[in-house]
Amino acid sequence: MQKLRPLRASESARAPDFRPVLAPLPEAPDVVIVGAGAAGIGAARALVAQGLSVAVLEARDRVGGRAWTVPLRGHAVDLGAHWLHAGPINPLVALGRARRERLRRAPQDSHVWVGGRPASPAEIRASARAFARADRAMTRGAAGEDRPAASVLPPGLGPWAARIASVHGLVSGRPLAEVSLHDFPSMEYGDNVFMAGGYGSYLARLAAGLPVRLSAPVQRIDWSGAGVRLETAGGTIAARAVLVTAPMMVLRETPLFSPPLPAAVRAAIDGFTAGIYEHAVLHWPSSPFRGRDRLAGLNGGRRAPPGLLTRIDDTPFHYYELDAGEAARIDAAGSGVDGVRRHVRAVLAEHVGRARLRDLAIPAVSAWRHDPWSRGSWAVVPPGHAPARLLLRESLSDRVWFAGEALSRAQWGTVGGAFESGTRAAAAITRHLRPDGD
Repeated sequence: MQKLRPLRASESARAPDFRPVLAPLPEAPDVVIVGAGAAGIGAARALVAQGLSVAVLEARDRVGGRAWTVPLRGHAVDLGAHWLHAGPINPLVALGRARRERLRRAPQDSHVWVGGRPASPAEIRASARAFARADRAMTRGAAGEDRPAASVLPPGLGPWAARIASVHGLVSGRPLAEVSLHDFPSMEYGDNVFMAGGYGSYLARLAAGLPVRLSAPVQRIDWSGAGVRLETAGGTIAARAVLVTAPMMVLRETPLFSPPLPAAVRAAIDGFTAGIYEHAVLHWPSSPFRGRDRLAGLNGGRRAPPGLLTRIDDTPFHYYELDAGEAARIDAAGSGVDGVRRHVRAVLAEHVGRARLRDLAIPAVSAWRHDPWSRGSWAVVPPGHAPARLLLRESLSDRVWFAGEALSRAQWGTVGGAFESGTRAAAAITRHLRPDGD
């Protein structure tokens, strides 16, 4: 069996900003949950609330999965998920408000630069019209036959065409030619929310008191009998059912199941591709961009950032967001984190000038594509693969369930989608284990 390598010390050195107190595992759990990310936490909370006994096994030495907040220079900074997307349907927004968490709506205005200068009002209006036109075309197209998302980008977008393709490729996780049109991210930017103190820390608080064992990667899931048996380095755990919330890219590359999964299920998992969306965290006090939590679109020049989020939580921190193409080129050069730093500085210098980078530091760079427990930022549906989401929501012999962001249609690729998927799977498991509601 293929074994995932452990994280190197340099990759795991940053401790999370908040660690919850966790409960011990029960001796004879009804359900074992593989993974303490958003889906696992959501499922565990729901199952415990229904009176079922749960054991959560997490490979990492922390909870939260790809939502991870770390302390940097006195501030809490997300190295993973940062946006609470689709506020009206995101369960973590509603839950956060009920818990009186410090939520704030994403600003509706952004910085637009052209050729190294702030855009004129006319240029800003032209950019907004071009984006709106592309969004309308993709939204209309998503109701029809599945095909590459790039195929419906309208002609005549002028100088904004490259920027539009770049931005949508970033938020889709891969270039639009490789993304199903049915997966076009139509979540309105105006509905997005931020969490003061970090999204990862919020998710960690939701795990407080849950029965979670950390540093406990699952080596095998035996579902050949009446229940399930999970093998770990610390021993075997038996249960009536298992909910697997590990990312699709991990399941694709790691044979966990005995007997092997049915061919249709295996094909559904294997058909996903890895979405890439990485953060280079900038500490840049003299940045020319003012205003809390604003996006900056830098147009023109030989290269431009696919995404730049400025003055996070009104601090000197910014995110330079790397897409799949940038990450692939840096990886091909073999230059690692230092290569990311050089790339970011070079791109920004083209747009704002080297003199403005005098106090720029890049204290952290994410690398979810290299993390053995993620192998990507999220799962992408290529053209024609959209039915896989529904197929994987079905249980295997009423013993094995799956959950995670990849199984959410309305909120794919998001922490909210993963949480919702976990609670939905927990409801299905509860109906099976307690058909009379006892």
